[in-house]
Amino acid sequence: MEILIAPNAFKNSLDATAVANAIQKGLMQSKLSCTANCFPIGDGGDGTAALLLRRFNGTIVTAEVHDPLGKKINTSFGLIDEGKTAIIEMADASGLRLLKTEDYDPLHATTFGTGELIIQALNKHVNKIIIGIGGSATVDGSVGILEALGARFLDDKNKMLMRMPESLSDLAHIDLSNLDKRIFDTELIVLCDVDNILLGDDGAAIIFGPQKGASVEEVKKLEAGLAKLRDIALHQKGIDMSILKYGGAAGGTAAGLSVFLDAKLVNGIEYFLDITAFDEALQKTDLVITGEGSIDLQTLQGKGPFGVACRAKKKNIPVIGVAGKIPLVADIYLQQYFDVILPINNEISDMDIALQNTSANLTRTAKTIGDLLAIKNDQ
Repeated sequence: MEILIAPNAFKNSLDATAVANAIQKGLMQSKLSCTANCFPIGDGGDGTAALLLRRFNGTIVTAEVHDPLGKKINTSFGLIDEGKTAIIEMADASGLRLLKTEDYDPLHATTFGTGELIIQALNKHVNKIIIGIGGSATVDGSVGILEALGARFLDDKNKMLMRMPESLSDLAHIDLSNLDKRIFDTELIVLCDVDNILLGDDGAAIIFGPQKGASVEEVKKLEAGLAKLRDIALHQKGIDMSILKYGGAAGGTAAGLSVFLDAKLVNGIEYFLDITAFDEALQKTDLVITGEGSIDLQTLQGKGPFGVACRAKKKNIPVIGVAGKIPLVADIYLQQYFDVILPINNEISDMDIALQNTSANLTRTAKTIGDLLAIKNDQ
């Protein structure tokens, strides 16, 4: 049996490569006679850039930038295609994982450091930049990136706004005259791992603000700031950034990059699977195993395992999903894409313990899968 192991990362626990290796280990320990090939995937979330760099034998460029709260840090971006394409992981400069939980501050966290990475990529004379925007600590609508590139955000007295995004509700004009013009000669592709729009109940502030530390009152301030940014952008650019699919990704970063920098917003997993020739890897595959931390209805909104399952189903290849958390009741919509969904945890434990045991639990679950398949093959 030819098995393709194509999982996403398990958030706060293992990256996609470690997940795939743990599953492969379990299959090799089982009684099943099989070939298990690892094809870790990324959907634009944290870790996608590293996978692409590894896949294309890219080079890493070190860089000093500012983290979400303005502290200088050392980070990096990657170059592929003989140095013509830069791959940037937004989380490496503006990520939630760069902050301690007690320091989460979405009213003042910005994407400025990601903008600095873009400038350093432009300094390498690239003609394409691919940005994975998952895992950000920000809800600033990309104003930090734009500020790093030379934009000025002004109030009605023509004074620059300070302490954004909290002050965005005072925005009256965006001065784009000093924006780094090189960005418009560069293809900018944004890998989005969610399809939320910018504003409203499914928007950047209400959905993602609390995950980044925002209180109820802070969510209201963030929503008001993004709404004002939308109004000014509509007036100056003639584009309603609040209706863009994927626009709410990374706290509205996707919408801002699209409207102000002409970025192309794409479904992260579809783009990843296309450029890494995933369909070719499926050609001789009998079974696909995929997974991530949680598989539920949100998975069907464009997450990595959903993209993998769709590709496999088009070729009539069965799909097994494994996750730390799955629905208690079988869901007919999930069943259309996943033949079997298995939880990897054997017993109830607190989250910290479950995260620590992810690798061992994946290996044990994969061994069980292999043993079950071996029974069927022996009949």
